[in-house]
Amino acid sequence: MKAKLVGALASVVMGCAALVSMPSHAALAVGAQAPLFSTQSALAGKVQRFDMAEALKRGPVVLYFFPKAFSQGCTIEAHAFAEATPSFAASGAQVVGISHDDIATMQRFSSEACRDQFSVASDPDAKAIKAYDAGSAARPGTASRISYVIAPDGKVIYAHEGSDPMEHVQQTLKAVQAWKARQKS
Repeated sequence: MKAKLVGALASVVMGCAALVSMPSHAALAVGAQAPLFSTQSALAGKVQRFDMAEALKRGPVVLYFFPKAFSQGCTIEAHAFAEATPSFAASGAQVVGISHDDIATMQRFSSEACRDQFSVASDPDAKAIKAYDAGSAARPGTASRISYVIAPDGKVIYAHEGSDPMEHVQQTLKAVQAWKARQKS
């Protein structure tokens, strides 16, 4: 029942988002060097530091930008990433969400929407948003819905931009699994 409700809600959000979405700036290209940054993040309601250079030492990073914590589409996306976190981890990848929201909001969002499964970073000055070319044309300073998969060498191996939150989870997971398969070859 809960899964059907989430699926129905996701369909409604996707339809509405398609009607009101405005184009955002172009994402970083595949093959580009991912900008390194460090900022406050929250995991399971606890504040910590997220450092991209340190995260990449442990494996690929799925860095997904989202517009606003607790908004309908962003909550659906966070739930979906939370459910898929074990699959990402099985491929050696770490998921990190990031938005313009303050750290207090991220603390709540990390527990309630992300279900204590992955970190969400606060980018109050929009430095990472700008560095990753993830800004919203409609709302300057806030992020568009853009996801990157970054290999441990710091190169962008996949980028996805679009209003469908579920598509971000599905496509980044496929990219991570393909990366892992290439590592075994």
